[in-house]
This record gives sequence, C-alpha cells and structure tokens, in this order.
Amino acid sequence: MNWVPIVFVTFKLLVLGTGMFFAIKWHYDQEKEKRVALRKSGKVIIVFAIALTFLGLFTYVLASTLGLDLTFP
Repeated sequence: MNWVPIVFVTFKLLVLGTGMFFAIKWHYDQEKEKRVALRKSGKVIIVFAIALTFLGLFTYVLASTLGLDLTFP
C-alpha cells in the first residue's frame, strides 16, 4: 500500500484539528473578556452616577447655605 496518502491525511487531520481547537478556545476566551469588560464598564457608570448625584446635592446645599436664590423663574 502507498504510504504517502496515509501520512498526508494524518498530517492534515492533525493540523486542522489543532487549528479548530485553538479557534474555538480563542472565541471562548474573547467572550469571557467581553463579559468582564461589560461588567467593569457597568461599575464605572454606576460610580459616575453616584458621584454626580452627590456633587449635585453638595452644590445645592452649598448654594442654600450661601443664600443664593434657587427658585425657577
């Protein structure tokens, strides 16, 4: 029997199998990184909203303490 097709087919299956394994692994890792990035950006947005709320309250209290007119026209 001719040994060339057996060697080449075996080599091709090994190369394609390894490539598919790493492609699936890479896509799975990218999905995990995306989830982590979304979670971090959500935390940053929440911290920013809380800081903005406290800044607004601080400004209101300071303006009231200084006797500024805070009524709408």
